[in-house]
Amino acid sequence: MRITYQNQQKQTALITGAASGIGYELAHLFARDSYNLVLVDKNGQKLSEIAEDFPKKFGIYVIKIVKDLSIPTAPEEIFTDLQQASIKVDVLVNNAGFGSYGLFNETNLTAEMEMLQVNLVSLTHLTKLFLKDMVNQGNGKILNVASTAAFQPGPLMAVYSATKTYILFFSEALANELKDTGVTVTVLCPGPTESAFHKITGMADSELLKNKKMMSAESVAKIGYAGLFANTAVVIPGVKNKILAELVRFTPRKLVTEVVRSIHEGKIS
Repeated sequence: MRITYQNQQKQTALITGAASGIGYELAHLFARDSYNLVLVDKNGQKLSEIAEDFPKKFGIYVIKIVKDLSIPTAPEEIFTDLQQASIKVDVLVNNAGFGSYGLFNETNLTAEMEMLQVNLVSLTHLTKLFLKDMVNQGNGKILNVASTAAFQPGPLMAVYSATKTYILFFSEALANELKDTGVTVTVLCPGPTESAFHKITGMADSELLKNKKMMSAESVAKIGYAGLFANTAVVIPGVKNKILAELVRFTPRKLVTEVVRSIHEGKIS
């Protein structure tokens, strides 16, 4: 793949899962603030629409990279393409991810292995690749998107919740390691959010989300974006979500797990 753009005076943000939902809204915010964009998603048609629209509206350059992050070689390919084009990434947003819903012994193994690759492995791989240059240059920002599911075990969403816990702890540890380097790490932990995420993963009609009022992707993105530039380590959108995240720390683990199971079954709204 040949990647070029002319104006590299502006900073550049790389965003995965940028075709819709929180990723798209974050891309819009960066574009509004005059960042050039590298947008990664497997939805090439939507990326093409963004790549045509944003430069006209915001006077920026947009590079679209159509990649499926469930393929193990994808992160290295993205990094190599950008290195060859001498494109410096100032902000890395690891937003791509998906989930599944149901009893673990009944859910699809292939889908869950792909989930681990996207949610965990590609996020870790991309962070490893781009972080070294950020540290060497003494500046940079990383935003990882986790979930309020990260704060407790998630029966009926066992693998998904576990991946988000990894992202939360990984991000907090990196934020500590990188103190005084000029590089910051923020982890965004939204609750259920209006997006195509739930339709894609088959959760839209589940008891968990049926008739549930959710925050908009735009609102979540704005809160995460503000937290990123405030150098906040952990960002939890919504007062209710913040209270619940704190509450589980002081509640017996077995009880927390039982309550989450009831919520996921739709018995508690």
